[in-house]
Amino acid sequence: NAQPCPLSSLQVGLPQEPLQKQWQPDVEWTEQYAGAVMYPSAITEKWVPPPWNDKDAPMEKEVSNLTINFGPQHPAAHGVLRLVLELSGESVKKCDPHVGLLHRGTEKLIEYKTYLQALPYFDRLDYVSMMCNEQAYSLAVEKLLNIQAPPRAQWIRVLFGELTRIMNHIMAITTHALDIGAMTPFFWMFEEREKMFEFYERVSGARMHAAYVRPGGVHQMLTNNRIWKNRTVDIGVVSAEDALNYGFSGVMLRGSGIKWDLRKSQPYDKYDEVEFDIPIGSKGDCYDRYLCRVEEMRQSLRIMIEALNKMPAGEIKVDDAKVAPPKRSEMKMSMESLIHHFKLYTEGYQVPPGSTYTAVEAPKGEFGVYLVSDGSSRPYRCKIKAPGFAHLAALDMMAKGHMLADVVAIIGKTCFYWVVFSRAHRSKMCCNGKQKSVI
Repeated sequence: NAQPCPLSSLQVGLPQEPLQKQWQPDVEWTEQYAGAVMYPSAITEKWVPPPWNDKDAPMEKEVSNLTINFGPQHPAAHGVLRLVLELSGESVKKCDPHVGLLHRGTEKLIEYKTYLQALPYFDRLDYVSMMCNEQAYSLAVEKLLNIQAPPRAQWIRVLFGELTRIMNHIMAITTHALDIGAMTPFFWMFEEREKMFEFYERVSGARMHAAYVRPGGVHQMLTNNRIWKNRTVDIGVVSAEDALNYGFSGVMLRGSGIKWDLRKSQPYDKYDEVEFDIPIGSKGDCYDRYLCRVEEMRQSLRIMIEALNKMPAGEIKVDDAKVAPPKRSEMKMSMESLIHHFKLYTEGYQVPPGSTYTAVEAPKGEFGVYLVSDGSSRPYRCKIKAPGFAHLAALDMMAKGHMLADVVAIIGKTCFYWVVFSRAHRSKMCCNGKQKSVI
């Protein structure tokens, strides 16, 4: 009998003994179960691609940024400011400022007023830096008339100009602290600011809009405060190069490390006879601009003390009845003085034809007046250079990459008030979905 073939069991389907007692998996087989896996089933076969895949890169999902309106009625805007912010989460990616919402046509109104009647309009441009605005306009008119105020009048201008600077910086610092969340400095410093308004009232009869210039608890409370430094250090950084390229002036320029002050470089009135220092920053952030304001208030007090010591006795207006009104006692006794008084307040004084640009170092920066005369008693053209317009143009650059809450901190230290540059600058406003040009 022939012996059966060993493979006959496979052919007949009989069970066979395993060739190896224990299976040892190889490395490749074990690596495929190293990550998170799900064993295939009838449900997982419908998933394309599988939900857990360690080998392929995860799919990128495009998420559209959120666009919101900051303002025009916002408690931290200090006026009717509208910012169109593009946000990625809480981070600002783009900032588009819209101006012109407080446009009142001030420059055009001035052209229909006499030179004396136009003066009160400057009080209402920057309602926190009243007398500095008056000073710029008065110096421009005096330059066209080729006259100069008496020394005592110039010292009085310097004195009240620095008083105005202190009032402005108190307003800027305390409202900035209030926007960030510190309420106490606002109430304490506004009490001191009210005392300064009393000086305004004593010399002019008005607390704010004086029309007078005519042709430290804060340091310890905020400077070393941890929360204050967290909200202002490295926020809104502007380099010296960017500050020059954007046309910054005032504290915004000095906070970036550039030592430029019109009171030193182009002195007017009696600023060439006073000694004071110009504080500058090192990093150009909101904290540096705050420190510059605090030190400028100290320097303003220094200038005021020197002005009081150097102020001479004498006249406070020019001895020219065609420009300055005569005294009341003379008007009652002299027919010529009465005629001058009547002509001065009805027709105004005639200014020789010409043009001039005069700028002063206002608390927020360079405030300039370009005045054109055609020989009549009314300005042919009055162009106002607002210090904050260049600062607003850089808001997109300063706010980009910061959190939404930091935009409030940047605005509080950017030196602009909307009344001042909404009045005349050409801007684009939306009106029923269409762009409307405003002059």
